[in-house]
Amino acid sequence: MILKTLLTGMVALSAFAAEPIIFPPLDIHKLHQQELANEKLGEAPRFAVVRKVSVRPEYFEEREGLLVWKQRVKAPNAVSLNFAFQKFKLSSNAKLSIYSTDFTETIRDFTADDNNIHEELWTPVIFSDDVIIELTLPESELNEFKLELTRVNQGFRTFSQKTLKSGDCNVDVVCEEGDEWRKEINSVGVISTGGSSFCTGFMVNNTSNDRTPLFMTAAHCRIRDYNAASLVVYWNYQADQCGGARNGKLDQFNTGSEFLAASSKSDFALVKLLNNPEPEWNVTYAGFDARDLDSPQATAIHHPATDEKSISFEFDPTTTTSYLKDEVPGDSTHIRVENWDVGTTEPGSSGSPLFNAEKRVIGQLHGGYASCRSATPDWYGRIHTSWEGDGVPEKRLVDWLDPGKTGELVTDTIE
Repeated sequence: MILKTLLTGMVALSAFAAEPIIFPPLDIHKLHQQELANEKLGEAPRFAVVRKVSVRPEYFEEREGLLVWKQRVKAPNAVSLNFAFQKFKLSSNAKLSIYSTDFTETIRDFTADDNNIHEELWTPVIFSDDVIIELTLPESELNEFKLELTRVNQGFRTFSQKTLKSGDCNVDVVCEEGDEWRKEINSVGVISTGGSSFCTGFMVNNTSNDRTPLFMTAAHCRIRDYNAASLVVYWNYQADQCGGARNGKLDQFNTGSEFLAASSKSDFALVKLLNNPEPEWNVTYAGFDARDLDSPQATAIHHPATDEKSISFEFDPTTTTSYLKDEVPGDSTHIRVENWDVGTTEPGSSGSPLFNAEKRVIGQLHGGYASCRSATPDWYGRIHTSWEGDGVPEKRLVDWLDPGKTGELVTDTIE
């Protein structure tokens, strides 16, 4: 039988189920052309078109003593879908499931354990254009949940289907070049914000070594207080063979964050994830160095064009400059990498960490001109500059990375 929730909170019989939501097909070619232009301007790459909706559970079906609401979402030719529930609070025994209509793709179930301070849920992507959203709960909890679907994000490329192709000079982190950097590699993740754009970021340690889930990226990756809930971080998205198939998986993820600080001067953003990554994912917390020093060499770990994770090496000294400038020291806000000796960076690498010779983060990628075809510079916002930033907690790092006011400027990577 089909049941309908009335305004009184009671349950009544109904003969109707929820109508499917169907979106028109995307003009994929046009979107790719737009992204070519945007990415050349240094903007965070987009992978989805945002569709605003307002859908609440209304019609329920009775199944084995439980109430079940289903909503079908269909977006022909979309390569993926992801969803925003900007009213989200599940009751104790409720379960929210998202799966493709052919049952070949699924996202893990969401439960009351996923309730959070924002009362929002932003999901990872599911690689299907025809999806069921399903809520299951006991009838006794019918008035104890909040759920409203507010955005459907219609993907026009996957994380490895690039508009600007990842160059063939990139080195997979699984290759032997990454062997000395395994701990640092595990601190880096690919991120999406607003369900529509992506960058790179990393977990960062603090002087307390207490595994607070602090996560850094670039300010131009558009994470602010108003959208921190929309952050999704994917861990261990990497090829399993050096130079092999692009077979990275996106099934290890954290969703949601609390905004802490950001500054356009050094292009950093710092958030606190709502939960620590699961222990079995082996995510690490990168050490940092906030001292006013150049490095004799540098290493970048990143997702070029949001491809599987790569590693790049610069064997010459870094210099301190202004953004996109060569003069030393300029305004001293950025680290200039002359050119990459191994690998490169690309759109999607923004926000990724730059490690010094001691394997500590000294900056995060702001932008530059590097590519496999061009041995040209990149610029990273300096941790040293971001440390005191603009003098207030919401625009600097010191309050968050040195919570005990120890005065220490250096930490190591921890597991």
